[in-house]
Amino acid sequence: MHIVQILPELNQGGVETIVLSLNRELVKRGHQSTIISAGGTLAPQIKKDGGRHITLNVCSKNPLTFSFRARALRSLLSDLRPSVIHAHSRVPAWLAWFANKKQKLPWVTTVHGFNSVGKYSEIMTKGDQVICVSNPIKEYIQQNYSINEEKISVIHCGIALERFDPEILDHQQIDSLKSEFDLHGKLVITSIGRITELKDYETFIRAIAEVVKTNPRICGLIVGHVRSDKQDYFNRLQQLVIELHLQNHIRFISNCTSMPELYALSDVVVSCSKKPESFGLTLIESMAMNTPVIATRHGGPLDIINEGENGYFFEKGDIKELARLIEKHDLPKKDLRTNIAQRFSVEKMINSTLSVYQEAIEHD
Repeated sequence: MHIVQILPELNQGGVETIVLSLNRELVKRGHQSTIISAGGTLAPQIKKDGGRHITLNVCSKNPLTFSFRARALRSLLSDLRPSVIHAHSRVPAWLAWFANKKQKLPWVTTVHGFNSVGKYSEIMTKGDQVICVSNPIKEYIQQNYSINEEKISVIHCGIALERFDPEILDHQQIDSLKSEFDLHGKLVITSIGRITELKDYETFIRAIAEVVKTNPRICGLIVGHVRSDKQDYFNRLQQLVIELHLQNHIRFISNCTSMPELYALSDVVVSCSKKPESFGLTLIESMAMNTPVIATRHGGPLDIINEGENGYFFEKGDIKELARLIEKHDLPKKDLRTNIAQRFSVEKMINSTLSVYQEAIEHD
């Protein structure tokens, strides 16, 4: 098969993680893989993994250039003659829909998030087959759109278990991280994700402030990139740390290239998202390293956490409850990895996705 995946751009993010994984695994299995995007820092990785990247502006929402870009995509698809088109976002899906009107190539869409309800978002339900990255996403689109359940598949994001493996940790790197951020002898509570209001780092910081009252050994890590348009929010978080006298208990890490080691040195990983997460990649990466998790009780984490076994839930914004769960901290590090390997491997993701591609082809 020749699979063409289309997404807005190739920078850091959950969508990009899935696209890169599919590209790599499709090539490994002897399929042809082409990625169309507006480019980005991860574009060179596509070629490195054996795929092809074509730069086209499938990112802009400018209606004045839409027709021109749809024609460019139509010409490109005519040359590529793919077995399946796979659109990962709304603008690329609209462009693919118009570009594919005459050729009628089999096409698949993946709904990656709880998009606002309306005609603009409805395009993600128009694929010959529709993939949802979690059961809450599936329920959401079924509640808001008329869609045949038979063409919906839930396929969770899979992780490369060979990368997140407690048996091959760089213990020297763990020691280096502990020294760099003064974590030796500390109870390390980590929250990971881009610096944005939706991640609700205020609740995380205030919960750490509560726990500090009874456990001065605690240290909270906030790990995430700060985009230029989120600098003011980041400054507010830093000011909140000062106001709560937490300078010795909160660390900000903008970039970490040793994520398996970071998960391994953490005692708990926390997700405080205000808006339901579509899935929760950091949660499964954490548990693959045998580190338990705490998350807000909505969205994708509902598919991941078995409460009391590998983590806990709290209601969004509930500082006292989050602090109580951190203090409780009665989930010893144990074998959380086996369950993750069974449910969220890359192999399972690629097998399920190939089955969906085949269904789209047969439907066509």
